[in-house]
Amino acid sequence: MTLSLSPQSFKLDFDAESSVATITLNRPDRLNALTFEIYKELGETFRSLDREDAVRAIVITGAGRAFCSGGDVEDIIGALFERDFQGLLDFTELTCELIAAMRACRKPIVAALNGTVAGAGAVIATASDIRIASDKAKIAFLFTKVGLSGADMGVAWLLPKLIGFGRATELLMTGDFVAPEEALRIGLYNRVVSVEAVLAEARGFAAKLAKGPAFGLRMTKELLNREADMDLTTALRTEAEAQAVCMQHPDFREAYEAFTQKREARFR
Repeated sequence: MTLSLSPQSFKLDFDAESSVATITLNRPDRLNALTFEIYKELGETFRSLDREDAVRAIVITGAGRAFCSGGDVEDIIGALFERDFQGLLDFTELTCELIAAMRACRKPIVAALNGTVAGAGAVIATASDIRIASDKAKIAFLFTKVGLSGADMGVAWLLPKLIGFGRATELLMTGDFVAPEEALRIGLYNRVVSVEAVLAEARGFAAKLAKGPAFGLRMTKELLNREADMDLTTALRTEAEAQAVCMQHPDFREAYEAFTQKREARFR
């Protein structure tokens, strides 16, 4: 089967057997730099994939030797100097809408970081649920290097939750590149593999999640988002209620019956 989506500014593939959709940023000559249109279309695509019942997991990657080098200097940065404050705010809100769409998407998102990850590309990677990187995928939050705040597109909320407040402060204030091995050590990357293996590894991981209980995974992502600002008492109550809801879902009985029948669970 094919999806009803047909983005114009990047590639979108769907593997019906694994139920995994793959987004490929496809401007290798520009290191997959983002344009106004790509920001808009990526946000629309994540919102649409969230509603596609056939899709159970998503991979995002880049063509060529970079994952994403951030905003295109020629297509975006130059144009921003011609805008007034409201025009600038319209753009920054557009970039934030992409991250909001990724975090609101109920399907697991696996970033296959095939090469350089910089600027907005680093935030897209951070907003993904899992990051599988190649041994060529150095990463940097470059914003202070160009005179901007290191807090951009929600990264000052996202990054400390991955690597801790102190390390996040250092990366966002310096804008320096971090080698893949160090990114793995501090918890920014989940895995590092060879550049030849990164996409297959990411798709395999996404396929594994796609076979899991979609409702339970959706609930897990929702609570990870919601509990970030809760006190412990509220979090405990929220998780108790969420788990009781999950226990009423058919997937819970299916997991039990599969265990007792010594077979693999077949989640809806």
